[in-house]
Amino acid sequence: TTISLPLTNLASFAHSMSGVGFFLGVGLLLFVLQTSLESEESFEAVSEMFDNTLFSIILWLIFTALLYHFIAGTKHLLLDFGFGETKGGAKIGAAAVVIIFLIAVLILSALLWL
Repeated sequence: TTISLPLTNLASFAHSMSGVGFFLGVGLLLFVLQTSLESEESFEAVSEMFDNTLFSIILWLIFTALLYHFIAGTKHLLLDFGFGETKGGAKIGAAAVVIIFLIAVLILSALLWL
C-alpha cells in the first residue's frame, strides 16, 4: 500500500494487458466463426450461445479490450509524431485515454444491450 503507480504507468500496463486480452479474444472469436460455418446445426448452436449472459459478457470484455488498445495505441502514434512527449503531456495523454475509453465503453454497452 505504500507504492502507488502514476496514471501514466497504469495506462501503459492496461494497454499491454488489453493487447493480450484482445489477442486471446480473437482466438475465441475465430473458433466461434469456424464452428458456425461447419453446418446448419453448429450455426444454430452458436446462435444460441449469443443468448447466454456469460458469452455476452465475454464478448463485451473482448470489445472493451479492443477499444482500450485502439485508443491507447492512437496515443502512442501521437507520441511518435512528437505530441505529448513531456512529463505533463504524458499525464494529460494518459488521462485523455482513460476518459475517452470510459465514454467509448458507455456507448459500446448501450449499443450491445439496447
